[in-house]
Amino acid sequence: MSNMEFKEQMHEYSLWRAKLIQGIEMYHQWRIRYDVNDTHSNNTILNVLKGLQTDRITLAFVAEFSRGKTELINSLFFAETGLRLLPSSPGRTTMSPTELYHDEEGGNYIRLLEIESRLEDISMAEFKNNTARWKQIDLDCNSPVQMQEAFKELIATKQVDRALADKLGLWNEREAAEQGIVNPEKVEIPCWRHALISFPHPLLKEGLTILDTPGLNALGAEPELTLSMLPSAQAVVFVIAADTGVTKSDMDMWRNHVCHARGGSKRGLAVVMNKIDAMWDDLAGDAGYHDAIKSQVKISATTLKIDESAIFPVSAKQALLAKVKGDKALLHRSRIDNLENYLAEGIVKQRRNILMETVTRDIGFLVNESLHLTESSLANGITQLEEFKKIDFQNQDMTGKLMAETRDRQNLYMSNIENFQASRRVFNVQAKMLIDSFSKERIDSIIKNTKHDMSKSLTTYGMKQNIRKLFDDLRDLLQESVDITNETRRLVKAIHKKFHDEYGFKEIEPQLFSIKQYQFELEQVFEEGELFRVSAKTTMTEQSVVINRLYSTLIAKARNILRQAHADAAGWSNGVLTPLMHQIKDHKKQIENRLHMLKKMNDSKGTVAENIASLETEIEPLKRQRSELMMMIKAMQIEISSEASK
Repeated sequence: MSNMEFKEQMHEYSLWRAKLIQGIEMYHQWRIRYDVNDTHSNNTILNVLKGLQTDRITLAFVAEFSRGKTELINSLFFAETGLRLLPSSPGRTTMSPTELYHDEEGGNYIRLLEIESRLEDISMAEFKNNTARWKQIDLDCNSPVQMQEAFKELIATKQVDRALADKLGLWNEREAAEQGIVNPEKVEIPCWRHALISFPHPLLKEGLTILDTPGLNALGAEPELTLSMLPSAQAVVFVIAADTGVTKSDMDMWRNHVCHARGGSKRGLAVVMNKIDAMWDDLAGDAGYHDAIKSQVKISATTLKIDESAIFPVSAKQALLAKVKGDKALLHRSRIDNLENYLAEGIVKQRRNILMETVTRDIGFLVNESLHLTESSLANGITQLEEFKKIDFQNQDMTGKLMAETRDRQNLYMSNIENFQASRRVFNVQAKMLIDSFSKERIDSIIKNTKHDMSKSLTTYGMKQNIRKLFDDLRDLLQESVDITNETRRLVKAIHKKFHDEYGFKEIEPQLFSIKQYQFELEQVFEEGELFRVSAKTTMTEQSVVINRLYSTLIAKARNILRQAHADAAGWSNGVLTPLMHQIKDHKKQIENRLHMLKKMNDSKGTVAENIASLETEIEPLKRQRSELMMMIKAMQIEISSEASK
């Protein structure tokens, strides 16, 4: 598969996403038009739309220095410029994590965050929201040469006092000694901590984001990169060199950062064995060359404990040259097509499936409910019409009797509505207790106390004890919510059962709130932090700035988990009774329609046939409503339940 086909896959994905967004927007308008919308459903749909509109496929490239990672990115995505767009030369190139994407509103630029920002207790997400903190270089997208020159700033370095380098987590005495550097006054460090690049490359415009990360030491000094940015990528491409195989530092990075970022799963994880051209031996010929590659792939797969099919031997240098020159034979020899096929078929399609699963999970319940209510109204209207066709409406006594029976049903319904409102008031009290158990004030109080204790701790052991106490306190907070959650769930089920038993409403299995997910995520964050802390020791001296950054990252992740629990609890309590309310509203409407039809028949001076024909026309809007909904369900590609489609 050529890179052009990869672009076509991204383009097709972009078109599919746009069509899905259009279908959901039409469904949203349908709910408003037929007066079946409500605040909770409205917010749910708008959140889904926002997620789709801002969706990106992120590919993270990770490698130690001198593995040809940046050259690989150039050959995969930017060969059509005819240049090495990103700085790629022997030795160290990428000095700071770099994100490439298309910012339609912000324009074309490079934004650079100074390395000294590591000393501040501010998350990368917060920095990204404050453009004033970044140095900006505007890009001229009509001049690849200007862009290439601007990109050289990514590898800028400067000399600083060793003490400052130590504070920044960029000085490793053991490594320096191995290179013959002992007690230097000045140390060379990167100028920049993080880089953001926006320009309208076709793939980036389709929603691709590329994350280019530096070597092991940088990953060890930036917990947020390892614990937040890599795990959020749809795919991680780990690059090793064919001529060296898996080195010790490769293995450290693989075990402590790459595998950990995938949560132990090999899904969305590929290994690129670059520089296969270095294995060429004129004396061995083609057969010897291919055998050498095959042998190195087998050894690397065994070392990394992955399947050989997940390793892609390539020559990024040959691939870039072949694409620039239009040399198909050299392109084939580079073997880049296998990797591009994996990215197109594996990652893009996988992302599409995940996105569809998310949409189905978030609004599938609403769609099924809409279809059930629509079909129920239509079926009721048809049944009622057939019933009226068999009634002698010339008999005034019969008509009066039917109207009296319907009014009795209406009165009974209204009295029971009062009972429902009482049940809902009880539920609201219970739900508030649940929501308050995750309140921001409670969480912030726990975190504030922990940060205060950490600021007084002078040892890593003391900090570790404080962070353990933080997680114990947050665990206790979640545990307190268990009993409240269980009681709330029981109440919701009881309310649903009441209306099923008394009115014959469809027995909807209510979506029940659970805190297990948040408990699991909180435990995972603590485990991630411990693994990172231990792995950081192997790559650097344990500077306090890195430890503080680690714990700030963990606290931010823990806060986000509890904040999500609070938002989900509030959203659930606002919406869990909505399907029942819609059935109640529809039931009321059916009774009113029956009274209206009986009164119309009773008052009409026309023939029975004329009255029946008039009533038949009133069913047409219900048929149109259902037809529109079915068309939108098809556009949204959401699978409807077999029961709802009957």
